[in-house]
Amino acid sequence: MKRIAFLALAALAPILISGCATTGVGYHVTAYAPHDPSAVRVDVSQSKEQVYVMEGDRCLMAAACDVGLPSSPTPSGHFNIEEKIQDKRSGAFGFSVNGNSIVACDASQATGRYVGYPMPFWCGFASGYGFHQGYVWPVPRTHGCIRLDKQVAPRMWQLVHVGTPVDIAYTQPEDATVGRNVARPSDYRDPDPSPAYMIGDGPFQLPSGSLLINQ
Repeated sequence: MKRIAFLALAALAPILISGCATTGVGYHVTAYAPHDPSAVRVDVSQSKEQVYVMEGDRCLMAAACDVGLPSSPTPSGHFNIEEKIQDKRSGAFGFSVNGNSIVACDASQATGRYVGYPMPFWCGFASGYGFHQGYVWPVPRTHGCIRLDKQVAPRMWQLVHVGTPVDIAYTQPEDATVGRNVARPSDYRDPDPSPAYMIGDGPFQLPSGSLLINQ
């Protein structure tokens, strides 16, 4: 299910470059609290499938992401974060729930109670497009949204606010600096979560520990 429904929806040691750290084992991403939240911006490189949260020249977080398929591309251009919804669910793909029966379906095909596929820590930047948690593949895989690993999406959620500028382009200046050593997660290979888990609150839980480092 994750390989379809989330459409609507390797380094072995820590790498520290210009303030951004990632590892390829268990995929941990370090994110730094901004000194001035109003100065935060987000740059997305579509060619590298990487997202950079910046405060001026300071990198707060650099991470892998997943962008849209050629048939449903992620829009390029200058945007702003328009909304933040921690527990957002898809209105197009999800599950039909009839008692103990939970069947994956399009929303229009639900024969029971429809529960949308989870899109946790949604940060919308245009109508129908946003950053959200999901499986990050090594190739474009989404319907246009920008998908972030479960360790990244909650940190993005805390780093941005409504109004934060977002620039999406084929390349970004950070590709040649902090973007050179960004690892990619591999949990897209994991077994699908159970439907019972996906219709509950589990996908919206924050990771343990502090999400942002004060420095």
